[in-house]
Amino acid sequence: MKTPRGARRTDTHLSDGRELIYYDPADTPARVPLEDTRGLPAPQPQVDLRTDPLTGDVITYATHRNTRTYLPPADQCPLCASKPGNPTEIPDHDYNVAVFENRFPSFAGPGRTEVLCFTSDHNSSFTQLSQGQARLVVDAWADRNADLSARDDIEYVFPFENRGREIGVTLSHPHGQIYGYPFLPPRIRTLMARAREHQEVAGSNLFADVLAAERKEGTRVVAENGNWTAFVPEAARWPVEVHLYPHRQVAGIDDLSIGERDDFVQLYLDVLNRFDNLYGDPLPYIAAWHQAPVRIDRELGYLHLEVLSIRRAADKIKYLAGSESGMGAFISDTRPEDVAETLRKVTGS
Repeated sequence: MKTPRGARRTDTHLSDGRELIYYDPADTPARVPLEDTRGLPAPQPQVDLRTDPLTGDVITYATHRNTRTYLPPADQCPLCASKPGNPTEIPDHDYNVAVFENRFPSFAGPGRTEVLCFTSDHNSSFTQLSQGQARLVVDAWADRNADLSARDDIEYVFPFENRGREIGVTLSHPHGQIYGYPFLPPRIRTLMARAREHQEVAGSNLFADVLAAERKEGTRVVAENGNWTAFVPEAARWPVEVHLYPHRQVAGIDDLSIGERDDFVQLYLDVLNRFDNLYGDPLPYIAAWHQAPVRIDRELGYLHLEVLSIRRAADKIKYLAGSESGMGAFISDTRPEDVAETLRKVTGS
């Protein structure tokens, strides 16, 4: 049992051998985990990695995922705490934050896929978490990042959340995932190449310079506090897109100080509330943590969170059409400065 910063960690296993980890507030009694009585067979994922010779991108084929759970009714949710007649992925009758190996992983052998449940409350959301509960999630992210980064078969750790059916969510319980890629994903390869070029030319960190420029210019800043700034990037691709940067360059979530973790929670909940108040109902979004690669270019990386939504109006969704899907050239219907001004005007609480 480990004790991550601000949290108590309890390790156990599910009936098929997959790992399950509970995170509870540090001042709570030690948890004695209940046994998973489902008697699940050992997982046999079918994963094939192939490299596109034209782009160098790695494409993952995980055909077993076609049988994964799809939009079950609330009383059969596999991410809720177990109840009589409904044993789930989490055997205990209640929990704060829980992380387990995905039963339908995108990677197996090399790599790792985990599910992180933000709360046992099926009807909640990250936006509705208390400051303390959200802070516990941050500590869980940090702990998992440290563990996964220490593995020889992982090159990049990617915590993320998908919210909303429009995004493609198949389980409505508030949760995110953590991918431990056995390769560098294409976006990170591109960002690191740009950061390396910038370092050679300007002699400074690309991400730090972007943050400094946004804070100085100011028109795209949505909100900020002592340790973090949230802004709409100058060349935003998505109808609603906000990036959250710490003011200090760090490589990963586990490098954040206590104060930086506290301030992140305050600002992130503020931004998510602005998202939900933008059109008067929960905004579908993807929240994507960008960290430094595990082994290479760590000095070039700069931890930040990118939050994006495909909703371009109250009743309209942006679909990736010919230019975006065929050429990767985004054409946006919304101007970053206008989005930032609108988000500043809506309440964050």
